[in-house]
Amino acid sequence: MTAPNRRRFFTVAGAVAASGAVTLAGSRSAQAQAPAQAPAPTAGALTTAEPQRIPATALRRNTPELARQVRQQLDAASTQANVVLNIDFQYQETGYWCGPAATRIALSARGVYRTQQQLANELPTTTNGTDWIGQVTRVLSGYVGWYETKELPNDPPTQAQRDLLWRDVTLDINSGYAIVANIVAPANNHPPGYPNYTIWHYFTAIGYNPDTRDVLIADSAGFAPTATYWLSFNQFATLIPPKGYSA
Repeated sequence: MTAPNRRRFFTVAGAVAASGAVTLAGSRSAQAQAPAQAPAPTAGALTTAEPQRIPATALRRNTPELARQVRQQLDAASTQANVVLNIDFQYQETGYWCGPAATRIALSARGVYRTQQQLANELPTTTNGTDWIGQVTRVLSGYVGWYETKELPNDPPTQAQRDLLWRDVTLDINSGYAIVANIVAPANNHPPGYPNYTIWHYFTAIGYNPDTRDVLIADSAGFAPTATYWLSFNQFATLIPPKGYSA
């Protein structure tokens, strides 16, 4: 079966339920072949050497109770106004596996389930984190097609970059694909619960509200009181530069 190409508007084999949640049917098998080894980043690609670590003492555990709580959060978010993907959430298992955890969440929206360890090997991720968003794109597209790397070198992003990002949020989530974003969150622009210093991180956008233009985030870091939370689109857009996202 040919993997879907995002350059065509791809309609999920499913429907937007009355609640507003995207219901997936016929997603690719969890036994899809693993992607090939990563090529080196192309010229001009943004690479990072910043540590992407969470102290081991701050890591949260993945438990059946967490799964129940996330299910409740997704159900509550799935109002008629919101479009929300169904995901299998996990907190990251090490302080530097935000890339694998965010990638895993995005794949789960397509019915593909891999361990964080396997994805850490495939990206690959080191103790310094995952260097470049293109590594995430390669792994995602290797399993489910669709994904491209979008880089936002301008801080703040230009209006054209904001417009493209919002188009990607709506197109991807309407089509059943989550977005993985590589963010830089300084102390004056933090998502909920983040510590008072700059955080380099990956998280996953899994829903949006078309009226308020808020974006629903699944965040493996565990800084926030809940596994998922809403950000305004403006804050979402300003967290990504000078990095990028997979959409």
